[in-house]
Amino acid sequence: MPTVDYVSLDAAAVRASIDLATRITDADLSKPTPCRAWTLYGLLAHMATQHYGFAAASRGESGEALWKLRDLGDEPAKAYIASAEHVLAAFAEEGVTERTFPLTEFGSDFPGHQAISFHFIDYVVHSWDVAATLGTTVTFTPEVLSAAQTVANVVPTGEIRLAPGTPFSPALPWNGDSPLDQIVAHLGRNPSWPH
Repeated sequence: MPTVDYVSLDAAAVRASIDLATRITDADLSKPTPCRAWTLYGLLAHMATQHYGFAAASRGESGEALWKLRDLGDEPAKAYIASAEHVLAAFAEEGVTERTFPLTEFGSDFPGHQAISFHFIDYVVHSWDVAATLGTTVTFTPEVLSAAQTVANVVPTGEIRLAPGTPFSPALPWNGDSPLDQIVAHLGRNPSWPH
């Protein structure tokens, strides 16, 4: 039985992204993000798609159509928030960590607790991405940061990070004292972006 409560940790990361999304204006949607080639709209669309894909996987659903990039309509921030609330509800279901998640994007099935850990690290990093884009910061508890560091450290490194479509770029050197900066640098983001 896993000892790390990834459901509550993931919920904290997703709620941070919801808080950031409430601050997004229409003018922000075309801004560049730390995610190469994505505007903020593109990042939100990716994030929303992932929420729905992971929620479907938590119910045992699979197939490439579930992971097809979503259109966020006329109110992208609200559409993003709805997707985040959807995955929070899916992950809050009884026994979700004991289920098997068919993660089509990863090409395999994973135990629920491990699949949720993947989602968790993504939303720690994507919350940072959104905050950086908006010129603000995001704050996580030491518990969230400690768990995120553990998950980040097991993300494969090397040539796999150079492959097309890889979720994380090669690690960047970083010597600061911020655990969040160290996590995002390890996962290929420049903590001082956009400078």
